Amino acid sequence: MSSPVASRRFPRWVFGEGSEPDPRFTLANERTFLAWIRTALALLACGVALEAVAPPMQPQLRLAASVLLIVLGLLTPVQAWFAWSRDERAMRTGRPLSAPSLMVALTAGTTIAGLLLVAALLLR
Repeated sequence: MSSPVASRRFPRWVFGEGSEPDPRFTLANERTFLAWIRTALALLACGVALEAVAPPMQPQLRLAASVLLIVLGLLTPVQAWFAWSRDERAMRTGRPLSAPSLMVALTAGTTIAGLLLVAALLLR
C-alpha cells in the first residue's frame, strides 16, 4: 500500500508501490548506486586522460581504448539508475533482487581496453 508521502517522491513508479523497506536496505542500495557513479567517473576520466595526456603509444590503439572507456563510462550511470530503481521496487514489493545487467559488458570492455593498451605500448 503506498502512502501519501511515497506518491510525492521521485520516481513515482518506484516509490508509489509496496511498502517502505528497512531504511538500511534502501541506504545500501543508494550506496551501491553511488559506487556505480564513481566507477563511471573513473572510466570517463581514464578515457579522457588517455587522449589528453597522449602517452607515447600506438595512437590508433590508444584512441580505441579511450573511446571504449568513455562509452563504458556513459553506459554505467544508465545501468546504475535502472539497477537502483529495479532493486528499490523489488525491496518494496518483497521480490528478490536481480543481478546487475551490465556486468558482462563492463568486464569485457575493461579487459579489451586493457589489452588494447598493452598492444599500444608494445607496438609503439
